Amino acid sequence: METELRRRRPRNAARWPIVAAIGPIAFGSTYFVTHEYLPGDSPLWGSAIRALPAGIVLLVVSRRLPTGAWWWRSAVLGTLNMGMFFCLVYVAAQLLPSSVAASLTSASPIVIAVAAWALIRERPAPRVVVGALVGGAGVLLVVGTASGALDGWGIAASVASMVLSSIGAILTKRWQDDTPVLAVTTWQLVVGGLELLAAAVLVEGAAPAVAPVEALAFAYVSLIATALGFVCWFAGFRHLPAGVVGVIGLLNPVTGVALGVLAGGEILAPLQLVGILLVLASMAIVTSRRRPQAPAVTSRSRGTGARGGRSRRTAGRRSPRRARRGARGSDGR
Repeated sequence: METELRRRRPRNAARWPIVAAIGPIAFGSTYFVTHEYLPGDSPLWGSAIRALPAGIVLLVVSRRLPTGAWWWRSAVLGTLNMGMFFCLVYVAAQLLPSSVAASLTSASPIVIAVAAWALIRERPAPRVVVGALVGGAGVLLVVGTASGALDGWGIAASVASMVLSSIGAILTKRWQDDTPVLAVTTWQLVVGGLELLAAAVLVEGAAPAVAPVEALAFAYVSLIATALGFVCWFAGFRHLPAGVVGVIGLLNPVTGVALGVLAGGEILAPLQLVGILLVLASMAIVTSRRRPQAPAVTSRSRGTGARGGRSRRTAGRRSPRRARRGARGSDGR
């Protein structure tokens, strides 16, 4: 049984990084779609339309309401991960080029590692620290050498969204129990969507008119980049160390930059390209696997370790107790 469990663990462990990677890939596409296809004069309505439909769809799928402490936990997490986060991301996507707005989030491994250390006492591995520093250097190159004027409010909104979402993600990991990830994500989206809807009505008034192209863009951002993205993202935090998920989050800026260049016509400066390569290198550093160690079962079967000397001396000999058991018959009774 022990050998079978050891064989199954690597398979399950290898699945979750792939699942978690869907989240930042979906998030990275949000910057480009928002910047290119969605109206920029109603950030609260845009955020509400992104969050609330996603939460309603997931609520229909999960068919589960919060119980006990999850009522107030959902309110806290929904405000951090959805309500405030979506509004700030929407503002950043409208004020910054998609490559810069997405690349700023590549500093998230540092913030996530610090939050994990402070809130759940999870110390980052040395390679995570090295990778985060390398990725941070890449961010400085991307932001410091970006073409065109950089809006200060856009940068502030992007950094604030990253900090709030990092704290919210670690709190989600700290409060995890047997509640399904789908249900936890659903409640956060519903709470955040309702908060954004109320704020949009009070601040921006009536909902803006939406053209057919904008409706399709909102549908993609809500159902794919939000509903699917956050379910996969929180699943990664449940099954993987926070530092590892933070590094996987570097796929967010890579996706944003790729879409900005391929579909948005943005031009990268040479130093920006170096910065992106540093971000990719940081991901390679922290996701490199350690050399596997020999399992304990092998040492027992070979008679090595603490019992090795005894097994060699007694090889070929049977203890008196085992000899008496053998004399009772081959049925072992």
